[in-house]
Amino acid sequence: MAPATEKRMTGVVAATFTPLTSEGEINLSVIGPYIDYLIEKQGVKTIFVNGTTGESMSLSVGERKALAEDWCHKAKGKMEQVVVHVGCMSLRDTQELARHASEIGADGIAVISPSFFKPCTAADLRAFLREVASAAPSMPFYYYHIPAITGVNVPVRDLLNDIEEIIPTFRGVKFSGSDLMDFGQCISKGPTHWSAVYGVDEQLLAGLAMGANGVVGSTYNYVGSHINKLLTAFENGDQLQARAIQFKLQELICFAIKIGFDLGMNKQLTSEVSGLSLGPPRLPLIPCSHDRVASVVQKYHSLFQNC
Repeated sequence: MAPATEKRMTGVVAATFTPLTSEGEINLSVIGPYIDYLIEKQGVKTIFVNGTTGESMSLSVGERKALAEDWCHKAKGKMEQVVVHVGCMSLRDTQELARHASEIGADGIAVISPSFFKPCTAADLRAFLREVASAAPSMPFYYYHIPAITGVNVPVRDLLNDIEEIIPTFRGVKFSGSDLMDFGQCISKGPTHWSAVYGVDEQLLAGLAMGANGVVGSTYNYVGSHINKLLTAFENGDQLQARAIQFKLQELICFAIKIGFDLGMNKQLTSEVSGLSLGPPRLPLIPCSHDRVASVVQKYHSLFQNC
């Protein structure tokens, strides 16, 4: 059972981008204004940092430590939760980042599966996660499932079998996969003190119908206020309103996909909407051209006029 004072990851969670300079170096000066923007303009008070959206696998361990520390320091007293993703290809690097997150006061850690040498079974993946959790034994611990990126297709429902016996701080799953049966079984099997947050923005409503405690995604950097309305509508039983907002987000994403929606475009779109200087992505990703992102910004404003 989780301690009574322990927070759960719920509601709308923004997966943050990593601000970079034009030279590709991390730009910590943007983090404070970024936090204020999410709170004041999007109504988002929980963030997931150094994840896929944050280009974590393109950053050094040192850079990830500096970013995590700055996010936690500047969000203190403003944000409700800062969850730090600490997964790496190396177990030792992952443990180092987990330990560091505990030291800087993060509210939780999340771990992606290694994806170069991959775990083949739920038992293999559980063993890896156990070793990571042992480096930060007091931290709420989440498994980050994103099979389209990792290529690790171990069913999460199998991973969860007796997992709290070997990871007492296990508190749930960031489920960024499209297998709703697997997600539903995670919720069906999970105790009430776990959080199952759904991470596929374009079908978040289906995740809520399955019982998601919250939603986490990159588009919530610029549609977070509308997704808060979607969650309220869903909780109030207003399915028409919830679907209307979901369909708008789907239309925006479909439009962007036709002209090349990737992390570079998504990051630039967030910069254009927010006014923040998030900079380019790091190679091998490349920046989005002005013409392409401008058309998506126009589409965004046509769909979400009141943002």
